[in-house]
Amino acid sequence: MLDFGHICLSERPLIVCDIDEVVLEFLTPLRNFLNSSGHDLLPRSFKLHGNIVAIDSGEPVSDVRTSAFLEEFFALQDRWQTPADRVVETLADLANDADIVFLTAMAPRHAGTRRTLLDRYGLHYPLLASEEPKGPIIQRLHDARDVPLVFIDDILRNLQSVQACAPDCLLINLMANAEFRAMAPHPGDGIMSANGWTQTAEIIREHLFR
Repeated sequence: MLDFGHICLSERPLIVCDIDEVVLEFLTPLRNFLNSSGHDLLPRSFKLHGNIVAIDSGEPVSDVRTSAFLEEFFALQDRWQTPADRVVETLADLANDADIVFLTAMAPRHAGTRRTLLDRYGLHYPLLASEEPKGPIIQRLHDARDVPLVFIDDILRNLQSVQACAPDCLLINLMANAEFRAMAPHPGDGIMSANGWTQTAEIIREHLFR
């Protein structure tokens, strides 16, 4: 079970942010990482498996090799990933009125490298790393407090998980990479879509101060 001991929440609203493709660029750095070893990520469908190919042959790599590439990338993430456009200043502004927590769908063994990377860019907000469903985690974290709750993620199943566990939560679908965002499934009822951090902040502030 995740340890929340390092997280001290106030009685202000809580904003929980996914990391990859939300706070940090992911798909563009991953593609650059793959290019460095003679591979590429093709924007053919909204998934990684089957879309990573060898540049010389155009043949997709196996699912096992795809998973190995992701493991290698996360081990070296601090060399490749950078903040999404306008995220640093936008979160700093929102932090004047709300608590912010990062929740990343990542094996905890990579959390230390991710913490160092986030701190490098002034993104010092508390970090939780888990491969478990996000809904129950946020339900425990928020703990039925009577303050607004916001969750931002690029993956529909994570948003739906939170929707099931915290039905009053404001849900925002945000993805930094425009090519893959155009292929993403419609998020469905009860989930807002944003095309960048400027619009995300507008949605959040309208929700918090309406």
